[in-house]
Amino acid sequence: MEIFPAIDLISGQAVRLTRGDYDNKKVYDNDPVSVAKRFLEQDARNLHVVDLDGAKSGMPINMPCIGKLCEVEGLFIEVGGGIRTMERIEEYIKLGVDRVILGTAAVKNPQLLSDALREFGEKIAVGVDAHDGKAALSGWLERTDIDSVTFCKELRDKGVKTVIYTDIAKDGAMSGTNREIYSVLSEIDGLSIVASGGICFEEDVAALKKMGIYAAIIGKAIYEGAIDLSRAVKIADPEN
Repeated sequence: MEIFPAIDLISGQAVRLTRGDYDNKKVYDNDPVSVAKRFLEQDARNLHVVDLDGAKSGMPINMPCIGKLCEVEGLFIEVGGGIRTMERIEEYIKLGVDRVILGTAAVKNPQLLSDALREFGEKIAVGVDAHDGKAALSGWLERTDIDSVTFCKELRDKGVKTVIYTDIAKDGAMSGTNREIYSVLSEIDGLSIVASGGICFEEDVAALKKMGIYAAIIGKAIYEGAIDLSRAVKIADPEN
């Protein structure tokens, strides 16, 4: 299983929100590049980046910062947040981003998803953010009646290979992840699931690995020292 330490960006700063609340943020570092380099020193091979300003506004507010992150050698970088046009996808890929995450656009603009999959294939992932089992859009500000598990299956049928599934209620709460939902999602054939939200214990990592989950995103737990990134990478390693 892969581990993706997370950098969430607001105004060029590395921050974390609690349960998706933009009014409940904590700034951890004014230099996200130094954060990425620290992750690399702790054996990280991947990086999950979200432009929270972009998720809210639909504009690539933190693209310059993301460009600098792409210059850090040795990391597979996936980026999401406000990516809602083919032009924006192309800009990020040219910037050096390895995988682009569509969220709101995958629901509101199915044609964009279809075009992106045709053009970029596995470089496209979809972020499914859920609250009480229902999908949420626009930086978690807009709730829907779309069943999140059914939506994941529909995405698989459309050709999506990777889904980043976030349980909003768990995100940043430091209470452990929603193992039950990932157990269900792990049974979807042909879809790689990236678990996100509340992963803060080594037991979470071990449990997700045992389920066959493709990857896990860890954010606040690393910043707060609740989990050691090097240990998490080691536990997730298939050889361990």
